[in-house]
Amino acid sequence: MTSSTPNEERADQDDARPPAGAALIADYVRRLPGKPGVYRMIGADAEPLYVGKAKNLKNRVSSYAKSGGHSNRIMRMIAETRAMEFVVTATETEALLLEANLIKQLKPRYNVILRDDKSFPNILIADDHEAPQILKHRGAKKRKGDYYGPFASAGAVNRTLNTLQKAFLLRSCSDSVYDARTRPCLLHQIKRCAAPCVGLIEIDDYGGLVDEARSFLAGDRSVQKALSREMEAAAEALDFERAAALRDRIRALTYIQGSQDINADGVPEADIFAIHKDGGQACIQVFFFRAGQNWGNHAYFPKHDRDDAAPDILGAFMAQFYDAREAPRLILTSVEPAQTDLLAEALKLRAGRNVEIRAPSRGVKKDLVDAALLNAREALGRRQSETATQQRNLKRLAEVLEMETPPERIEVFDNSHISGTNALGAMIVAGPDGFLKNQYRKFNIKSDDLAPGDDFGMMREVLMRRLSRAMKEEEAAARPDLIILDGGKGQLSAVLDIAADLGIDPEEDGPKIVAVAKGRRENAKGGKSVDRTAGAAGEQIVLAGKEPFTLPPNDPALFYIQRLRDEAHRFAIGAHRAKRKKAISANPLDEVPGVGAARKRALLNHFGSAKAVARAKPQDLAAVDGVSDALAQRIYDFFHS
Repeated sequence: MTSSTPNEERADQDDARPPAGAALIADYVRRLPGKPGVYRMIGADAEPLYVGKAKNLKNRVSSYAKSGGHSNRIMRMIAETRAMEFVVTATETEALLLEANLIKQLKPRYNVILRDDKSFPNILIADDHEAPQILKHRGAKKRKGDYYGPFASAGAVNRTLNTLQKAFLLRSCSDSVYDARTRPCLLHQIKRCAAPCVGLIEIDDYGGLVDEARSFLAGDRSVQKALSREMEAAAEALDFERAAALRDRIRALTYIQGSQDINADGVPEADIFAIHKDGGQACIQVFFFRAGQNWGNHAYFPKHDRDDAAPDILGAFMAQFYDAREAPRLILTSVEPAQTDLLAEALKLRAGRNVEIRAPSRGVKKDLVDAALLNAREALGRRQSETATQQRNLKRLAEVLEMETPPERIEVFDNSHISGTNALGAMIVAGPDGFLKNQYRKFNIKSDDLAPGDDFGMMREVLMRRLSRAMKEEEAAARPDLIILDGGKGQLSAVLDIAADLGIDPEEDGPKIVAVAKGRRENAKGGKSVDRTAGAAGEQIVLAGKEPFTLPPNDPALFYIQRLRDEAHRFAIGAHRAKRKKAISANPLDEVPGVGAARKRALLNHFGSAKAVARAKPQDLAAVDGVSDALAQRIYDFFHS
C-alpha cells in the first residue's frame, strides 16, 4: 500500500480538472481549419460570453491562446471560457451575417449589443383591392403593395398619414368596412377620403389619386405644381369650391415638406449614423431620409466595453441593426466603421443591390452627419445625467428599504379590473438604466374561485406565477432584487406566504418584498380618513415584521417610489382597457370552428348581425356563399347546443 503527499493529491486533482481559459482555447486551435467562420466562447453554466467572426478561424482563435497583449476585458473573457463552438462558412461575408444574427439571439456579455431592437413602422399603400388602402404597417412585408419608410416612430407615421389623407383623399378603412358601407363615413365629411366605397368617385379617378400619392412618397414634387395649375384653372372657371379643395390639398403637401427640420437636398434616400462616445458610454443616433425628407430619428445606447473604439462599436452595431432590416443604397456615418468594405458587401448580399457606406468630409451630406452627431452628443449628455440621478435614487432606496446594495432589477406589481371583470395583473421592470419596457408583463387572472374584486387573491396568483418562474430563471440578471407591491399589509402578507410555500426566504435568498400603499390624511371637516390621490406625499411603506412608515415629502426615495408605482398603475390600466375593448368588440362568430374572416363577413353581410346568424335555421345559413350544408349545421349547433 502506498501513500501520497497532499501536494501530490492536489496535482492529481488539477490533472483531472477539465481545461479552461487559454489552455482550452489552445486545445481547440489544433483542430481548427484555416477557413472563414464564426466562433462562440461559452462560460460556466453554458453562459454565452462572446461571438466573433474570422476570415481564418485557426489564426483568429489562436490569438486568444497567447499569454500577453490582451486588454483586461479580453483577459477576463479568456479566463471565464469553459467551452467553444464553431461554424465554418463559405466566405467572410457570410460569417459577418451569421455573427450579427447570433449576437442578437444570444446577447453575449462581452459583445457590443444593440439593446433596443425595435421594429420601425412604414406606410403601406395596399394593392390587393380595387380601391387601394393607405395604412400604417409594422412587421414583415407580406401584404401586396408599396411600402414607404422606415419612420422613426409611430407618431411620425400617424402625422404623415393624417396629412396624406388631406392631400390625396385615400381611404384608410379596412376592406370589410369598405364593402359594408352604404353611405359616406365621417372621414369623407371632413374631407379626408374621396369615398370610393359608395361611388362618389370613379375607381379610375381614385386610382389617379393613388398614383399621385405614390409619386409624392417616392420623392416626386411635380404633384404639387400640377395641383397648383388645377387650382388656378378652377378659380378662373369660377369653380371656387373645387379651387378651395385643391388649396387644402396643396397646404397639406406643403406641411409635410415644411415639417422636416433638416434640409436633405441631394439625398433622396439614406440612413445616417452618428456616434458620440464619452465616459465609457456611447450614443448612436440614426436618422432616416426617404424621398428627400427626414422621416425621423432614434437614439441607441449599445452595451459595450468602455475601452472599445468608436469605429468598432459602430461596425458591430450596424451589422446587428440591419440583420432584419433592408439597408438603403446610401449609408452616411460620422466615423468610418470597422471593416467598412466587408460590411457593405454583407449588406449588398442581403439587399440584392449595391449599398454604399461613406463618412462624408464636406457638403450637404457632411451637414446632415454633423446634425446627427450633435443630437448624439446631446442625447448622451441627457442619458448620463439621468443615469447619475438613477444611481442616487437606487442608493437612497436601498437605505430606506434596509438593503445591503442598491437593487439591479426592480419589479413592481399592480392589478386592474372593474368589479372583478377583465381582471389582470401587471408587472413593470426598472433598473440602473431606467424602465425596461421590453420586459413588462401582463398576467391574465385564471383562477375561477376568486370572488369579484378579490385584490389579495389576484396578487397572490400573479406573484405565485412570477416567483415560480423566477426560481427557474437561469440568468441571475432575470431575477428581481426587489419586488414592490401596490397595496398594504394584506398584499404583502399574501405574497410572503407564497414565498414561504416556494421555499424562498426574502431576507436570506431575496428578493426583498415590500408594499407601498397610498397614505391617509384626516378630513378637516368630518374627521374621517380618506385616500390620498396618486402621487401625493404620505405613501406608507410596509416591510415584513415592521410597522408601516412614511418618508419626508422631499425625500428622493419617495419620488422614485411614486414614479415606479405610477408607471405600474399606467401600464395596468392600459392593459386592462385593451382587454376590455377586445372583449367588447368580440364577435360570437369568431369562436365558431371553420368560420374565418371571409365567411364571417359573408354571414354578417347576409344576415346583418351575429344575433340574426344565431337565430337562423341551417337551410338559411347554407344559402350564404361559401357556407356548406355541414358548416351550416355546425354553426346552428354552436348557437343551439
